[in-house]
Amino acid sequence: MKKGLLLLLAVLLFPIVSFAEGQKEGESSDQLKVAALLPGPINDGGWNTNMYDSLKFMEKELGAKIAYTERTPASDYEEIFRGYAASGYNIVFGHGFEFGEPAEKVAKEFPDVTFIITSTSISQPPNLGSFLVDDFQCGFVQGAVAAILSKSGIVGYVGGMEIPPIVNQSKGFVAGAKYVDKSIDAKALLTGSFEDIAKAKEMSKSLIAEGADILVADADESNHGVIEAVEEAGALVIGSSGDIYETVPDARDVILTSMTENMPKGLTVLAKSVADGTFEAKNYIIGLHDGAVALAPFRDKASLVSADQQAQIDKIIQDLKDGTIDLNQYK
Repeated sequence: MKKGLLLLLAVLLFPIVSFAEGQKEGESSDQLKVAALLPGPINDGGWNTNMYDSLKFMEKELGAKIAYTERTPASDYEEIFRGYAASGYNIVFGHGFEFGEPAEKVAKEFPDVTFIITSTSISQPPNLGSFLVDDFQCGFVQGAVAAILSKSGIVGYVGGMEIPPIVNQSKGFVAGAKYVDKSIDAKALLTGSFEDIAKAKEMSKSLIAEGADILVADADESNHGVIEAVEEAGALVIGSSGDIYETVPDARDVILTSMTENMPKGLTVLAKSVADGTFEAKNYIIGLHDGAVALAPFRDKASLVSADQQAQIDKIIQDLKDGTIDLNQYK
């Protein structure tokens, strides 16, 4: 009795804003319905924007009805997962490592609903899989680029919460910088939050005060603090997850490049596999090798990159693609 009442409450009370996207008149009963739980705001210009763009891509390419909950409180993960599942959604994404355990629990209750968690490697047949970007590889490229283009010989990384994807990318950053120049001073700091813009700015200023002239921003909404510090100091920033040249246009004066992840394409392929019955409950990994991860163009900052430096960057990326650089020895 209690379980039934709780499920009813979950359906009735979970954030109504979740249904605001993608509803159309005349929806058919067999229309694919896709929902997502996001840890932050859809306009953070990085991680959460990437998930929102993925949903919109599914709407366009698959005709899916989409919904989302942004800034999802950790205490409500299970409730909102249940709400979407009980409301007829075929696929529910949890956008981040932190959604894994709640999804494992709720997936058992809804065997006909597919749950996919990003930024982790969990799986639980028959209906829970995961989607993972090679974070260490992304960080490695960011660190290598920063080391090659730094004039001070000091570079920095500002990440968010201390969770495996962020820790892995921060370690990749240091490894990539050291691969280029063992003597370079590569520092990685984590704010412990994806929303603390003030702390991200404070950490960024401390790195700049120590001489860092290029910073990597990998803290979702807190990236705005990194960018503010870089703008005030006249330093440069490298983005993560998405192309911040496009998502944060007001900061183009200080944007060097970004590591981009074609999450919309990758997640839409998974959504299509659910629709056509070929989805497997396993871990899916994307990286440089399949073109789903790439270094964005230098654009306005191309004049800062010499032909030799560009060739060095291109070679590192190619060596990562074909396995000439074995990242296992740097982990």
